[in-house]
Amino acid sequence: MTTFTAFTTLPDGARAEALGEAMEAMDPAPTGIGVFEMEDGSGLWEVGGYFEERPDTAALALLSALHDASDFAVSELPEIDWVAKVRRELSPVVAGRFFVYGSHDADKVPEGMEALLIEAAMAFGTGHHGTTLGCLRALDRLDEEGVVGRNVADIGAGTAVLAMAAARIWPNPVIASDIDAVAVEVAQANVVANDLAERVICIEAVGFDHPRLAAAAPFDVVFANILKAPLIELAPDMGRHVAPGGYAILSGLLNEQAGEVMAAYRAAGFSQHLTEEVGDWTTLTLKREG
Repeated sequence: MTTFTAFTTLPDGARAEALGEAMEAMDPAPTGIGVFEMEDGSGLWEVGGYFEERPDTAALALLSALHDASDFAVSELPEIDWVAKVRRELSPVVAGRFFVYGSHDADKVPEGMEALLIEAAMAFGTGHHGTTLGCLRALDRLDEEGVVGRNVADIGAGTAVLAMAAARIWPNPVIASDIDAVAVEVAQANVVANDLAERVICIEAVGFDHPRLAAAAPFDVVFANILKAPLIELAPDMGRHVAPGGYAILSGLLNEQAGEVMAAYRAAGFSQHLTEEVGDWTTLTLKREG
């Protein structure tokens, strides 16, 4: 089946969200819409739609003009079995004691490692991205230092690979939350596939805004592998929800963005414990003072 894409950019998150909502009324309607802050440090937001029929270019031009966005770039995607392609190209990842793999590599799991199964169809959060890899390494280092997370949350959990990793090595259940309902379903499927249904609790939440998170706070360790802007916005809440002496493991930020994020968290009561760069990406491990 042929798929068409239409992408544009604009410099304002609110306008980007409004444009994404307006695209839902198009005919033919998109089968999926994404609104994301770009990770290149430009401050731009990207809005994209996926279509099973060629989109109405006149309607796209009108929408871009109404929302003061760049012209949409429309492309036709080749007919590729993307899951098969990912399976061929994604090899297992080793991050400290953790071995992250797809079912096609089940025969490669080494003895003595904490194996985490993430299916190829759910590729983001497999550990191949520098942000996820950095967070797994940070978790491994904290454990080697003698830290025991007895109350842990993964905010913006995606595939829940970080929550599952924590649940494998630390004693109590971990809360994995995401703003997106589909992501929560993906996380729950991964949790079941890894026999962690009793150890990882998957919920839909915006930041810490959920009764389950409020009741469980303060936390010993919180992961937040998201993006620079939401990380900065989350800083005051992180300061209120991480216990004194507890840790926040943050990623989803380019190397040049780390200083700005660190400043926001220093103002929220955190000090820098460990920083690691993996390619273009930085992972911050911060300690809550007090």
